[in-house]
Amino acid sequence: MPETIKEQTVEQLGGPSSVLARQRRDHAEMDRLMDRYSTLADGEDRERVLQETVQLVFSHAFAEETVLWPAVRRTVEDGHELTSRVEEEHQQINDLVADIERLSPGSPEREEKVRRVFALIRQDIRDEEDLVLPRLQEALPATQLRRLGTAWDTVRRSAPTHPHPVIPRRPPGNAVLGVPLGLYDRLRDAFGLSTSMATAKKVFTGLAGVLVLAAAVAMRRRRR
Repeated sequence: MPETIKEQTVEQLGGPSSVLARQRRDHAEMDRLMDRYSTLADGEDRERVLQETVQLVFSHAFAEETVLWPAVRRTVEDGHELTSRVEEEHQQINDLVADIERLSPGSPEREEKVRRVFALIRQDIRDEEDLVLPRLQEALPATQLRRLGTAWDTVRRSAPTHPHPVIPRRPPGNAVLGVPLGLYDRLRDAFGLSTSMATAKKVFTGLAGVLVLAAAVAMRRRRR
């Protein structure tokens, strides 16, 4: 079994632009933010740190599901099994964060869900760094890992930053939906808009549904 990427040097990972190095940097920042949240009292700073954590986790996971996991399924012998496990963790995180965003800050129920989602995120990091990414490292040369890193980073910079039940876990559906929902999320983040903006959310959800249907039709035509 290849060595966990947690303990390797940046050079062993293929350089700073490698997808492995980029993944590990994001994971370290997630850990830092979660630790910071646990040290703060209820208030604006704590909420800001939680929102930064959510934004990073969801953009990171979307880039994995759009760029990285398809590469694992193509190149790693048991890639489908490995990525299915991680995708299940992502779905659980998605559902918990959706609940968190509907609950009032400081409520006992919300804090319990935050603890649960942080534990899931840390488990997801370990599964990726100890199981999935070492197998990808074994399968691909450093040049391909750097190309994957560039594609991963491009997707992450425009990816959704909040949970959306309409987004599938795999391409092409997630890639099609990522553009409008990523724009919606980033506008909401930039202007500090509430997750309870029902009218705006209905508009984007309706658009998302149309795009899902369009993606399904396109896939069916390609298979004929």
